[in-house]
Amino acid sequence: MEAIIGGLLIGLCLGLLGSGGSILTVPLLVYLLEHDPKAAIGESLAIVGGIALLAAIRPIIQRRIDWPSVLLFGVPGVAGTVIGVWGSQFISGELQLLIFAVVMLMAAGLMFRGGGAADEPPTDRTCRDFILLVFEGLGVGVLTGVVGVGGGFLIVPALVLFGRIPMKMAVGTSLLIIALKSGAGFLKSMDQLTEAAMAMNLGVVGTFILIGGIGSLIGGSVGSKIPQQRLKQVFAVFLLVMAGFILLKEGAELSSINSEVSGRTSVGGVDDSE
Repeated sequence: MEAIIGGLLIGLCLGLLGSGGSILTVPLLVYLLEHDPKAAIGESLAIVGGIALLAAIRPIIQRRIDWPSVLLFGVPGVAGTVIGVWGSQFISGELQLLIFAVVMLMAAGLMFRGGGAADEPPTDRTCRDFILLVFEGLGVGVLTGVVGVGGGFLIVPALVLFGRIPMKMAVGTSLLIIALKSGAGFLKSMDQLTEAAMAMNLGVVGTFILIGGIGSLIGGSVGSKIPQQRLKQVFAVFLLVMAGFILLKEGAELSSINSEVSGRTSVGGVDDSE
């Protein structure tokens, strides 16, 4: 039941806002379903990638995909995601959640500002634009691998500003990029979890994707009747509250772990001297 509720919430947010729904996935898996943070981030990659792929079908059919941007942003994004997943094995789940909370704050700030991208940008692209797309693709990919978010709130403005494509095409292109890099990150994460004797709950993943797809259709029909900027501002407030909760909870948890380790070290030091 919790998986159905979680998938519906993510789908509704995607349908209502066009992005941002994936940023709810990890908190729902960790705090609602009580999954281990490491497993939850891997599951999030599968869920985000699956829902994005389903959502990208329509833009592909309608030819609202800018394929050069998929290559320039998506290929480095896939590489960055694999690097991010590989690097995440060296940091704790609590620290990953703290990084995730910072990402939520970034997303909230961008939503309050309205994204900062024009609807119809200039169509001429420069060599500098291409280079910026590649490097931002790599950076967003690393972020995706570390915390399990699609990063649509960063990808869409980058495609508009540096890819020089209209907003509607940027949204469709972003969905395909998210599907590609999340899929690559999921496969890499599955290998790492297997090596660490951990497993993802693929049943929950499938439920989230299915219900999320249905929720996105419902949200899309409702969202067309509500001012987008007002919706984003309300969602941004929710993200701020959730980020504050994660920072307090995981910060206290990490501090407790560090104190316990320090205490053991001190005791060990006293015993050695004796």
